[in-house]
Amino acid sequence: MLITEILARNARVYGRETALIERAPEIGRRVEITWEAFDHQANAIAQALMARGIRKGDRVVHLMMNCIQWLPTYFGILRTGAWAVPLNFRFVSKTIANCTHTAEAKAFIFGEEFIDRVEKIRDQIKRNVQTFIFTGPEKMRPSWAESLEQLIAEYPGIDPNVPIDICDDAALYFTSGTTGTPKATRLTHRNLEHACYVENRHHNQTHADNFLCIPPLYHTGAKMHWFGNFIAGARAVILKGIEPRWILEAISEEQVTIVWLLVPWALDLLFAIQSGDLKTKDYNLDQWRLMHIGAQPVPSSLIKQWHKVFPGHQYDTNYGLTESTGPGCVHLGLENMHKVGAIGVPGFDWEVQIVDDQMKPVPPGSPGELVVKGPGVMKEYYRNPEATADTIVDGWLLTGDVARQDEEGFIWLVDRKKDVIITGGENIYPVEIEDFLMGHPKIMDAAVIGLPSLRLGEIAAAIINPKPGCELTRTEVEDFCTALPRYKRPRKTIFGDVPRNPTGKIEKPKLRKQYGGQAESFKPENREEK
Repeated sequence: MLITEILARNARVYGRETALIERAPEIGRRVEITWEAFDHQANAIAQALMARGIRKGDRVVHLMMNCIQWLPTYFGILRTGAWAVPLNFRFVSKTIANCTHTAEAKAFIFGEEFIDRVEKIRDQIKRNVQTFIFTGPEKMRPSWAESLEQLIAEYPGIDPNVPIDICDDAALYFTSGTTGTPKATRLTHRNLEHACYVENRHHNQTHADNFLCIPPLYHTGAKMHWFGNFIAGARAVILKGIEPRWILEAISEEQVTIVWLLVPWALDLLFAIQSGDLKTKDYNLDQWRLMHIGAQPVPSSLIKQWHKVFPGHQYDTNYGLTESTGPGCVHLGLENMHKVGAIGVPGFDWEVQIVDDQMKPVPPGSPGELVVKGPGVMKEYYRNPEATADTIVDGWLLTGDVARQDEEGFIWLVDRKKDVIITGGENIYPVEIEDFLMGHPKIMDAAVIGLPSLRLGEIAAAIINPKPGCELTRTEVEDFCTALPRYKRPRKTIFGDVPRNPTGKIEKPKLRKQYGGQAESFKPENREEK
């Protein structure tokens, strides 16, 4: 069933029940909408887009922070038959422009946080983009953009009934390769449908469940985890903020049953409770049945601590990629607590192999590349046939991760074949930062590697080799890196030689061996929002 049809069914069956709740505790805001209103808004947005010339197969950029309008806007785009193009809210103007050009987008929907970034590139992208729609308050609306709120009020909330097949294209999700250049992952309606069934099968959501959504909705992980509740017509809470107190308040006051966390947030919660800053007895938490984690390696010590505080909780970890339509191609399973540390077993309707460089299965227990096959595999990297051919081989999606399978069939990650650094659930691409650092007039060579961090999984560390005769300080490097988005800035600067092999490639295994012991400790007083 198309996910747009699932929404229509929820509106028919559960129309007056709450579908989405937004909590913004920093400003004391709480709003909610019913399934009927959700469906109505999606239809009105679709009607407005079609009135502005958007047709089946067109692309619509979707650049918004998490809010209660995010999902109705997404579904409104899909109902036109166009492809939704959600963008990372951390993208700088140049990246936003590049993604918009790659998608050949005809419409651009954006929130108040992005006015300046969009303004900088508007002249570049308006050659293709014919319509700009603003989702923020009217007093902040740029003169060159229309108001989403006014369009919803103006257009009928009637399904435009555009004929859409389950195999039709639905979305472009931008990810990045090891070079840091965003690639557009082309997903179909079948991919999205399959994510609903995978998540629901893994975590057994019923209509009585309530899902707390904290991660950004532009990411396939957050939205595809919500899909498990969505297919059951169950409610969800969108929480704007990651403070431990806000998380517990939302769980308690909204009677949340399922929470998906990232490692830093789980550690923050544990620290707040164990230090006495928060007391679980002050909250209604008995209904909270499942805590699951994804997007980065999970320390087994974290889960052991968690079960001391929450002994009755179910737990799962989920492994997935944007190219596999988010989480779930491998998962631990609620019943497999004895295997914490493994990423798990093949997910529902997924096949898994561990292979060598010739795509031949390796002997049991031996390391090799993890490859997966199933209905969630992307169609392609849009307008990038070379990268597609390198990533999908005979229907198998090459993950780029090195893994092994134990005698019970559980999969354990050994290392990443690619040099991607995962910090707090976000991918950092070393080459992009290295190229940036090489722009400093005093730097002769630079390498970026991941170092272990209890809270974030990994941090980016820069090994800097200054030019001969130049004096360079860590403060100078840090000041230079303020031009990077915050999450991409190296958290550690090390001055030293950068070893390269005869072909000029940086020998990162040597650097990891040399500096791998310099782990970052968990310092809650220095925590930063992801």
